Amino acid sequence: MLTTIALFVLAFSLDVLIGEPPNTLHPVAWFGRLVARLDRPYAESDRGQRLAGVAIALFAPLLPALLAGVGVFALLVYSPFLGTVAAAVVLFASTSLRSLLELTRTVVDATEPTPDGESDALEPAREQIRGLVGRDTTDLSAAELRSAAVESVSENLADGLIAPLLPFALLAPISLPAAAAAAAWVKGVNTLDSMLGYPSKPHGTASALLDDLVMWLPARFAALTIAIAGSDAFALGDARRWARAPPSPNSGWPMATLATVLSVRLTKPGAYDLNPSADLPTVEDGQRAVRVVATAGVVTIVAAIVLALAVTRALESLEYELFGSSPLLLALDSFALEPALEVIR
Repeated sequence: MLTTIALFVLAFSLDVLIGEPPNTLHPVAWFGRLVARLDRPYAESDRGQRLAGVAIALFAPLLPALLAGVGVFALLVYSPFLGTVAAAVVLFASTSLRSLLELTRTVVDATEPTPDGESDALEPAREQIRGLVGRDTTDLSAAELRSAAVESVSENLADGLIAPLLPFALLAPISLPAAAAAAAWVKGVNTLDSMLGYPSKPHGTASALLDDLVMWLPARFAALTIAIAGSDAFALGDARRWARAPPSPNSGWPMATLATVLSVRLTKPGAYDLNPSADLPTVEDGQRAVRVVATAGVVTIVAAIVLALAVTRALESLEYELFGSSPLLLALDSFALEPALEVIR
């Protein structure tokens, strides 16, 4: 159990200390360059493009999953310690919290008005927020830029942290290679959707649908952690009124919950209004959003550790019920095909 806790501590200590690795060293950026090569015409018809997109959605995320799983397995066989460290590094590379919070804070602070009421740095804010959202920010006001930043930080809590972390925590006590592969696969699916999942790209339709399926639970779990972090027992109930307003079946949940917790309106002009009777976020609201999401991230990490420990304890109990301390158990332990289970014990 101590090894399980140490694995998570190492992964998120790396996030706190390093944040986002440079693109030249980041596996997600490497995969993004591959996806960019796949973003091209494959057929003259939309139907042909969609069929090609099915193949992309099915097979492209398997590449990072295979590399992560095989790499961790090989290191576990060589050294359980190195294998465990490698699994922690995969989790670190597949998740992101510090960089998300820092970028959101930077955008919010850049919209701070001057004493005469004019924004002091809207152009830098518009430039920086392109790292968070895909919408056209050219004509957005300072308040609308803050709204976009707050929406993004809530949505990316689900995409960037919860989605890869939950399957990793569930599988780590059973198989570290499987846990690493699952986290890398989820990150691959998210990356495909972020780069190809647009209505104008028929070859991204399958990737968008797959991402919708994968993100169903993480988005709702993100909403729960935001409600907990904001100490608002009624946030989830109130958020239900607007959670389905965005075209995505998932992103509305964390966004609407954060809008409720902050008592602000979040809007994408021409697309949706969340909590429309409230005012758009102030700078103070944006800063509070960063604090709430940071707390929600901590809640998520603690929940993941508890989940991993619960699975470990359940496996130990099941093992004892089935085999006790019989010679058969000892033989199975000595012939263990998965070194990770021995490490985590």
